[in-house]
This record gives sequence, structure tokens and C-alpha cells, in this order.
Amino acid sequence: MRENFLHYVWKLKKFQINNLKTTAGAEVLISKVGEHNFNTGPDFFNAQLKIDGQLWAGNVEIHVKSSDWFLHNHERDKAYDNVILHVVWEHDIDVFRKDNTVIPTLQLKDFVLPKMIKKYKQLFSKERKWINCENEFASIDSFILSNWLERLYFERLESKSKLIEQLLAESKNDWERVLFIMLTKNFGLKVNGEAFFSLAKSFDFAIIRKLQRNQNQLEALLIGQANLLESPVEDGYYRNLVKEFRFMKQKFNLDNQQVLPIQFFRLRPLNFPTIRLSQLAGLYHQHQNLFSKIMALESIDDFYEVFKISTSTYWNTHYTFQKTSRKSSKKYLSKSFIDLILVNTIIPIRFLYNKQKGAHSDSSIIKLASQIKSEENHIIDAFNKLKKVSKTSMDSQALIQLKKAYCDKNNCLKCVVGNQLLSE
Repeated sequence: MRENFLHYVWKLKKFQINNLKTTAGAEVLISKVGEHNFNTGPDFFNAQLKIDGQLWAGNVEIHVKSSDWFLHNHERDKAYDNVILHVVWEHDIDVFRKDNTVIPTLQLKDFVLPKMIKKYKQLFSKERKWINCENEFASIDSFILSNWLERLYFERLESKSKLIEQLLAESKNDWERVLFIMLTKNFGLKVNGEAFFSLAKSFDFAIIRKLQRNQNQLEALLIGQANLLESPVEDGYYRNLVKEFRFMKQKFNLDNQQVLPIQFFRLRPLNFPTIRLSQLAGLYHQHQNLFSKIMALESIDDFYEVFKISTSTYWNTHYTFQKTSRKSSKKYLSKSFIDLILVNTIIPIRFLYNKQKGAHSDSSIIKLASQIKSEENHIIDAFNKLKKVSKTSMDSQALIQLKKAYCDKNNCLKCVVGNQLLSE
């Protein structure tokens, strides 16, 4: 038996509340179970109970066994002086107040229905499973699950916005700079995301503003800061970038020693950092005041149009500086890549921006996220095998939140799915 299950049972009154009696036989009537306390101190504050005909107002402490009171040294803590009821699963010892009167104890196992205990044990069985409810997940009502996924999606946006808030504080609310840093991180994908993040933070965004009219200079800045202009290469374009970067390094006092190493290993050529940095340079060359433009867009097609950018012409015949490749058309950002940008950068930034303005944007966020296809990864595939549930990016992001914040942490009692299973 786990203490969090007892919190769940008490908070939601998942027990027979009629004819409740303490271990001493006193009648217990519950007016208010109290406010759940997630910090130090008693588990529930400001409960209102009538015990043996007398009205009590105070706190409720919950344990698996009564003796846990002493195991946790509550008898030495003044914060527990106002406990009016000790709720336990198993009563094994009396607990006394400082005036030597016994704190009334309610033994919950006498009042929880066996059916619920059985379901609880099934949910948290030691049987090795991908998620605790994998055998029952398909049975959850689609309407209930859909509403829960919507809530989870906004939980994930809240989680993602923490890094954005940190960057805003560092940049004194420069939304353009924050957008650039987050976009750069996104352009690095999983392999180079952190390296690109360190690259974007390694210089003042004002330099991007000054160089926007010249795409080659933007490329020289980004590729040079990435430490990709350090090798001797016999190539005219490469030598030109080196020359440009050396001039900028001196002019802007650039330092790239803290930029993390950039990786090419196991990447498809279109995801090579040289290609992605050239595309990023193209984006900022093509669009000034990018943040304002993005905040004004509504439809998915408008976003696709803004991000319809490609590398400079040099990369039509190259993926790296060291080798010429067969000529291909301009290397544009794919729709699937733009979708990743929207999911991981644009929507979280837009969510936080509107939140800070006090604007209610839930419907517009949902509308945009619902126009983007579901992501494909091992988490989404596994959920879809249990129940075909992920159709849009909102669904897939919500399912990732569900897996990481609830399933992996055994937070089934805080999950609507877990609650539904226990309530059936």
C-alpha cells in the first residue's frame, strides 16, 4: 500500500463515508476533507470534521501505519500540533497530543471497498509493463481521453515555456533574440540541438540585425561561430567565408570557445550542420522582424510560406566544404521540418507571449496544433498500438507529456486514465 493512494482516497472520498468510526468507536462526519498540502507539514489543511458529536477544524495527517508518525518524527514538530484526525491504512499504535490525549485515528482499510483495492493492485502490479494501464488503455472512453489530452498538451506547453522564460529574463525581454536562440536550437535537431543552442547564445543578436542584408556574411557568422572554418580547405567559397569571419571576429569581438562541438556523424546529408546553418542564414536574410511576422500569422499555409527558405547557391553542389556533390535543386526546408519548428519553437513561444499579454489564446493554439500531423516516435507508436489516438501534433505532444510526467513516474492517481480505471 502506498501513501499517495491514501491521499487519493481521502481527497476524493473514495470510501464508504457513512457510518465512519475511529478505531476507538467514535462517529466521524466529514464536512471538508481539507486542502491538499504538497509542501512540508500535515497532508491536508483546514479540514472540518465532527468527531463523536463535537465539531473540529484543523489538519489531517495520513500514513500507511500509525507508527509512521514516530518514524517521521512528527511528535517533535510543532506543525503537527493541530492535527485533528490521523488517517491510516493500518492502525498499530496510538498517537498522543502534547496534553496526552489520543489523536483520533481512522483506519481506512475498514471503509474502502475491496473492489477498489483490487483495481489499485492491478494497476500497480509488479508485472513488467510499458505503462501500468496498458491492458485497460483501449477501454477508456474516447471523449474523456480527448479532454485529458488537451489538458496534457497545455501542461507540455507550460513545461516548454520555462526555458523561454529563462531566456527572456537573460535578454531583458528581447523576443527577437529569444526566437533566434530557440530556432537555432531547433535547427540542430536532437544531435546538434545543444551545440546550436550554445552557438546562438555565443554572440549578441544585434550582430544578426546588422548583417541581415548579406546572406553570405550571415553564413560566415554562423558557420564560423560553429568552429567549422578551422580546417585548410582549397575552395573559393570557403576561403571567402573564412575572410569574412576573421573580419567579423575582430570587429564584433567574437568568441566561440564555449560553443559545443558540432556533429556530422550518423546524420543524413540534408541534416548536416552546414546545410541547416545556411538555411538559418537564409531565413534571417529573407525576413527582418521575424518575431512580429510570426505572431501575426494564423494559418498553417502562412507559416509554410514564411519558412519557404533554402540554402545559398553554393550548397546546390555541396553538403560539406571538403567534397563536391552532384548538383541538386535548392535545399529548401521540408514541410516536416517546418512542422518540427512549429511544434517545438513557434507554438511554445506564441503560447508564452499571449499568456504574458493576458490574451486567451487556447483556441488559436489548438487550431494551429491540430493542423500539424502527429509526430512519429516510439512513444506515439506504442500508444497507437494500444488505441489509435494520435492524429495531430497536439495529440502526440500530449501523449509524450502523459508518458514522461505520469506513466514513467507512476503518477496514475493524478492521471484521468488512472482515475477512470479506479472509479469503474
